[in-house]
Amino acid sequence: MRSVFRSAIAATSLILAMPVGVALAQGAPAASKAAPAAPAATAPAQQQELPPMKQIELTEKQIQSLLAAQKDMDAVTDKLPEGSADKPDPKLQGQLDSVAKKHGFAGYAEYADVVANVSLVLSGIDPKTKTFTEPPIVLKKQIDEVNADQKMAAKDKQDALADMNEALKYTPNVQYPGNVTLVTKYYDKLSAIMMDDE
Repeated sequence: MRSVFRSAIAATSLILAMPVGVALAQGAPAASKAAPAAPAATAPAQQQELPPMKQIELTEKQIQSLLAAQKDMDAVTDKLPEGSADKPDPKLQGQLDSVAKKHGFAGYAEYADVVANVSLVLSGIDPKTKTFTEPPIVLKKQIDEVNADQKMAAKDKQDALADMNEALKYTPNVQYPGNVTLVTKYYDKLSAIMMDDE
């Protein structure tokens, strides 16, 4: 059943792929991986309305920098203590900004924009065929699959549908077709670093 939730998790990661202060204020870790996003979508009543995702036209250099930065970014985000999400740590923000700059980004904000845009495209790529479908369409199909699943426990189905419907609210179509080409080119490497915790 994990594959059914793949796009929901990736799409929900868009909520987290924002400057660390905003992500932390939303009650979520400043993660660069997609999987930690799921808890953010489980409490929609507690969330305030998020601004729309900032779509950017990705460059090959940004993709390569994202891949190069991942190990260093993970080292910083892994230090995030549980329960500190509503009090952003300026020291942690500084470390994230330094790592981003070390790898050629203007700062953590640019890094977060790249992560969000890559996550959006990844959520629409079929891992077997490498074909792309707009993320909201993929997510709607997966919602239909969960609804039709007769073997799934009612509570699990309810939770999954709540998460997926929340993710759907924040999942736009890809604005820049060139992003699909770039992310598809680096699909294996990007999916390994961004979806490895599913």
